[in-house]
Amino acid sequence: RLYRVRQMLEKTVRVNALYDFYQPLLTEKQREYMDMYYGDDYSLGEIASAFGISRQAVYDNLKRTIALLESFEAKLGLYDKYVRRSKLLRDLRNMILENRWSPERGLAIVRALENLD
Repeated sequence: RLYRVRQMLEKTVRVNALYDFYQPLLTEKQREYMDMYYGDDYSLGEIASAFGISRQAVYDNLKRTIALLESFEAKLGLYDKYVRRSKLLRDLRNMILENRWSPERGLAIVRALENLD
């Protein structure tokens, strides 16, 4: 049960992150549904009622939108680069703060940062 909850939470975090990166590429309707469902925690039924459509139509739209966000990420990789960049910067900061600095390791991190794009 805990594993399933963790999976659902990780999926929600990923969808929200992808939405943050790629929401300008979505239609107005897609953004409204995503904002209501993921941002404002509306249920499928509440969104359906607000738009005068079926719950299934809302579900289908959200599912297609998430697939579209994933396709943007597969092509552009902005979220993946963000995650990798954040980890490298965290490693660099920790190396400095924990007094584990070495010029070779520092330079390797800088090179990795430069090569992300």
